[in-house]
This record gives sequence, C-alpha cells and structure tokens, in this order.
Amino acid sequence: MTINFIKSDLIRYSGKVTIKEFVFHFFITPGFKYMFFFRICQGIKRRKLYIFYPFFRLILRHYSYKYGFDIPASTSIGYGFYIGHFGSLIIHSSAVIGNNCNISQCVTIGYSASPGKEGCPEIGDNVFIAPGAVIVGKIKVADDVAIGANSVVLNDCIEHKVYAGNPAKIVSDAGSKDYVIKKWEVVN
Repeated sequence: MTINFIKSDLIRYSGKVTIKEFVFHFFITPGFKYMFFFRICQGIKRRKLYIFYPFFRLILRHYSYKYGFDIPASTSIGYGFYIGHFGSLIIHSSAVIGNNCNISQCVTIGYSASPGKEGCPEIGDNVFIAPGAVIVGKIKVADDVAIGANSVVLNDCIEHKVYAGNPAKIVSDAGSKDYVIKKWEVVN
C-alpha cells in the first residue's frame, strides 16, 4: 500500500513511474522527497514497525525544517499529492486531503475554534490550492475545486467551481480541470 502511495505521488510529478524518474525527483524535487518520507512514516506506523519509526520520523522532521513543510505524519492525505513549491506549507494533523490534490507554497489548512466551524477542513479529490490560500474551520471543499491565490476560505465549497477573494467567493464554473494534471487513477 505504501508503494502505491509513493507511485501515485511520482506520477503527479513526472507522469510515469520509472527508477530514473524516482531517482531524479527524489534528489531534485523537495515536495516529492518530503512526501516519500511522509509515506514511509505512515507505512511503518500502519505495519506497527515502531522500532524504525523514530528514525524515519527524524528524517521527515529534518526535511520539514529544511523545506518549510509543516505536515504532521498523522495527517490523512490521499493518493497523488503534489506540492508545487517548497516554503511555508502548513497543514493541521486533523485535516483530511483527498486524491490528486495540488497545493502551492504559503498555504495554510488549519484548525478554527470559532463556534459552529470548530475543527479542520476536509479537502476533496482533484483540488488545486494556489499560493497563499488559507482554509480554516470545519468546512468541506468539494471535488474538482480550484482556490485562487491569497484566498481565505471560511465556508463550504461546491464542486467544479473556482473560488477567489477574502472571503472566498465563486468566480468561475471552470473548476480545477486545467490545473490538476497527471492524475493518479484510484482503483477501488
């Protein structure tokens, strides 16, 4: 299962799964390298191989500081996760992220303590989140949604729409189809 997660992430970066592409992206692409160790940590925990967990968790923490990704190893992230650029990416451990999602730099997906919205977001499949976007509170971002740069999302998002602004509002019916490419086909 861990192998499929790693393959799905590699597909999102290169479009194919080969040893050459794996080595290239492992050494050159910060997002792929971070997600590789993220997937390894989750796989070790799932298999209850706790003796190895501290070592890989330490490596993940190193890359967290190096690249500016704050994604706890317990975060639920689906297949084909793509991090566009490194720097200031913060995701709360209780957030849920679907399959084939693109997230850019300076994005915050976090917890809100405001009454009625207390909790963390649930992000659907094929979602594109542009740089500087903030998504907070117990809200649902539906499938095939694109969220514009520097948008602040405080309410649920309807599928196949583009949201922008502060607070975010629908600006287009195009959705994320032009932003999310090289998708991993999830087999149930």
